[in-house]
Amino acid sequence: MADARLAVYACDPALSRGRRFTESPAPTRSEYQRDRDRIVHSTAFRRLVYKTQVFLNHEGDLFRTRLTHSLEVAQLGRSIARSLGLDEDLVEAIALAHDLGHTPFGHAGQDALHACMQDHGGFEHNLQSLRVVDALEERYPAFDGLNLCFETREGILKHCARPAAEALEAAEPGGVARRFIDRTQPSLEAQLCNLADAIAYNAHDVDDGVRSGLITLEQLEAVPLFDRYRRAAIVRHPALGDRSGRRRLLYESIRLMLSDQVYDVIDTTAAALAALAPRSADDVRAAGKPLVGFSATMHAETTQLKRFLFRDLYRHPEVVTVADAGKIVVQDLFAVYNAEPGEMRGGYGERALAGNPELPRERIVADYVAGMTDRFATSEHQRLTGRRVFD
Repeated sequence: MADARLAVYACDPALSRGRRFTESPAPTRSEYQRDRDRIVHSTAFRRLVYKTQVFLNHEGDLFRTRLTHSLEVAQLGRSIARSLGLDEDLVEAIALAHDLGHTPFGHAGQDALHACMQDHGGFEHNLQSLRVVDALEERYPAFDGLNLCFETREGILKHCARPAAEALEAAEPGGVARRFIDRTQPSLEAQLCNLADAIAYNAHDVDDGVRSGLITLEQLEAVPLFDRYRRAAIVRHPALGDRSGRRRLLYESIRLMLSDQVYDVIDTTAAALAALAPRSADDVRAAGKPLVGFSATMHAETTQLKRFLFRDLYRHPEVVTVADAGKIVVQDLFAVYNAEPGEMRGGYGERALAGNPELPRERIVADYVAGMTDRFATSEHQRLTGRRVFD
């Protein structure tokens, strides 16, 4: 029976396209609640607490990790979903799973592993997240992976190059990769998670960047989006203009910015939905463009903020130095494990030595390295090479 609380264009768990392996329904939970719970209990989810967002875990206790980032994406996503009549549990499941395939050391680790895998199909963390929930988690006796619903898996796979899409389509005809071939859209819940991801990391990277001392409030005055809310915060609370109020000023500015971005998404998306008037989730998928988005003004200002963060934070010499060290760790581990697969634990070494032509050694090694936390990768690197790359 359809859920009367949901809009007609939402993904209704009662109308799900189902799981790859048939299971009896849960007596007290919807299919999307069940997916969320499986993700939260997964090994890959727990590892996110020790995976880099921008700053390595050992650089400070209060910097975001992949886990706290995923929680913030889920919170933003649920808030917007409720206002639009979307399925909040599906949004939360996608948000909590979207980074499960991320390597240690953030995007630097992904770049290094992709370079290592260049002649073996490459590596992309988004595809790896799907691989984690489809194959790598080992929790159930009847199947590999978590056996999630189509709609959750569709949202996890938010990017996919044509060759990878064709390979996935061959293995699963009409599955989650088909839209990248047909040029159709994912569900509104998936679109929302994609945007909530960007909103979350822009906000918390500003916070972490200032906390680290690598960027300053004075630098942020040159970013129109942030400065508008900084000035508004001081007008509302003049004491925040004093030096002693700078930490609260940063928090209040970010809070106001986040609130306005959320309301902008709600208003812009509601207008797009009213114009198209979709009558089902499949009508949304058939739309020629995403329906969840910012207004033109907010999109332009958010893009300016992204450019500032890329230039002044992500490309900051101190961040780059640490990222380069992380790349060395990933590259060295990949080389050592390929040469000595027996050094891998948890059955990976045995699988690599078995010589399965459908699962090359390089892919097994990539799976193993990608699943590592920052600190495990660092300790393994020191054990295997005798070198220490981080102070």
